[in-house]
Amino acid sequence: MGDVLGYARVSTGDQDVAGQTLRLERAGAICVFTDVRSGKSMDRPGLTELLAYARRGDTLAVVRLDRLGRSLAELLSSVNLLKERGIALVSLEEKIDTGSAAGELVFHVFGAIAHFERRLIAERTKDGIAAARAKGKRPGRQPVDPDKVVAALKLVQAGLSPTEAGRQVGLGRATVYREMALAGITRAV
Repeated sequence: MGDVLGYARVSTGDQDVAGQTLRLERAGAICVFTDVRSGKSMDRPGLTELLAYARRGDTLAVVRLDRLGRSLAELLSSVNLLKERGIALVSLEEKIDTGSAAGELVFHVFGAIAHFERRLIAERTKDGIAAARAKGKRPGRQPVDPDKVVAALKLVQAGLSPTEAGRQVGLGRATVYREMALAGITRAV
């Protein structure tokens, strides 16, 4: 029987891996490897370090499957890599243990359901955008009123700060700065 090795990942520095780490340690992880990376990024030094450390018979534990992979294809690839190396995968939230045939089957079924759900969400989003357009609505950020932009830029050139100029004409500070950059105005009070 090998060791349980934990893997915890959060997407941003604002988030904390402490909760995941605690759950993994309670599940028997002798060591928890961590990453602060978006799921989109395949560059995960903590996971790479875990895989270098892990030995045949060990178990990789995660709190949820989405901590290990963002897509069904990525999860299946990871599980196949682990299987080739003789390492099992345990997901605490989904109660999956690929160390058994039944657990491996459940993993594939859950993965397929998650993939199906993501596809449904994408289709609903497209349908919602198409419906809004059919009603004459423009989804997304609304265009900035050019008269307000001109007024704000004149106020900035007259000595007002971009923040105050935006406030007076009803634009956000970031919008004023963006429009200043587009107009080539670098002077900010």
